[in-house]
Amino acid sequence: MKVNTGHLTYCTNIHPGKNWADDFKALKDNFSIIKQSISPDKPLGIGLRLSNISSLELIKEGNLTAFKHWLTENDAYVFTMNGFPYGEFHRTVVKAEVHTPDWTTEARKDYTIRLFGILQSLLPEGMIGGISSSPLSYRHWFTTTADVVEAKRKATLNIIDVIKELISIANSTGTIMHLDLEPEPDGILETGREFIDWYTDELLPMAVPDIVVSFGTSVSEAELLIKKHLCLCYDVCHFAIGYEQHAAVLRELKEKDIQVGKIQISAALKADLDQTEVQRTAVKNSFQKFNEPTYLHQVVALKKDGDLIRYPDLTPALADFEHQDVVQWRAHFHVPISVCDIGALKSTQQDIIEVLNLQKNEPFSEHLEVETYTWEVLPEQLKIPIAASISNELEWVIKSNV
Repeated sequence: MKVNTGHLTYCTNIHPGKNWADDFKALKDNFSIIKQSISPDKPLGIGLRLSNISSLELIKEGNLTAFKHWLTENDAYVFTMNGFPYGEFHRTVVKAEVHTPDWTTEARKDYTIRLFGILQSLLPEGMIGGISSSPLSYRHWFTTTADVVEAKRKATLNIIDVIKELISIANSTGTIMHLDLEPEPDGILETGREFIDWYTDELLPMAVPDIVVSFGTSVSEAELLIKKHLCLCYDVCHFAIGYEQHAAVLRELKEKDIQVGKIQISAALKADLDQTEVQRTAVKNSFQKFNEPTYLHQVVALKKDGDLIRYPDLTPALADFEHQDVVQWRAHFHVPISVCDIGALKSTQQDIIEVLNLQKNEPFSEHLEVETYTWEVLPEQLKIPIAASISNELEWVIKSNV
């Protein structure tokens, strides 16, 4: 739906589905309830998540036409998509495989270009579209610095091919779309700093000469085209986990004219550990309840001296819970954004409020997407019917007056 600073939606990766039939059924079962609650008289956007299998099925004859007809009948529209998880995303062990295949592969490139073809067909006329994606790869798959450098090189070349495809689409049809890379814990691009450095020191030097030759542009025009079509997906949960300073990151992005294609509105878990022994035990027990086997739940611990300790999942973090220099934990578990206090734990809701206030005062993205995909693995006390849960999330954002 259109809000003061852009278009607001929720990501359909909250719905389990192995194929397009499952995805479409989940939309039919839930969307009308959500729309009636949130936007009964105005169009409501959908942040569409398609697996590779779903994308191949949707482009089959008749399926895309039927979906477009359903969107029109239900006063719905698609302006953003989640192209991060390629395969199954629920009811199976996902963990680091969420990055498979990574950006070093042709499969990831082909899948992403296919998604853009679908998005181009679905986009309302005159609207800009975006697709979020993996931060190149999972860093723990690479054992040496040389391996990481080579992975970044291969991934960057494939991303440049996608940028060139988006430039060609814009030139031939006028439709503008952007790829939004999403830094996250243990991604090759993990932080705002790493994303900005990769963008300025690796992407632009590799992409600009290619764009100049491919499209006959000047160097300055080529850089503008790259910055139009390759953006950042600002997942608030991920940036909060790393204790990043939102205003500072956004200020540097603006100074370098790097665009934020999408704000993913999401919350992590956190807790102060400099408490009494009884309170620390309650915190540990509470984190243990979130230690489920489907997704990675990376933990970043803040030490007294300001340094960070990064754990690849909750299990190794819990094994080191008695670390005496640690004063706070933040864990990668997308909890409902409308909840702040979760027993002995808290959410990083305040980070969302800060980012939405920055967006309200000086808008930096036209796309806002609530992304709380963990409904099925939430502790029971946080679960309400899924359509009501999504509606609550969207209502909470709307009340922030963005």
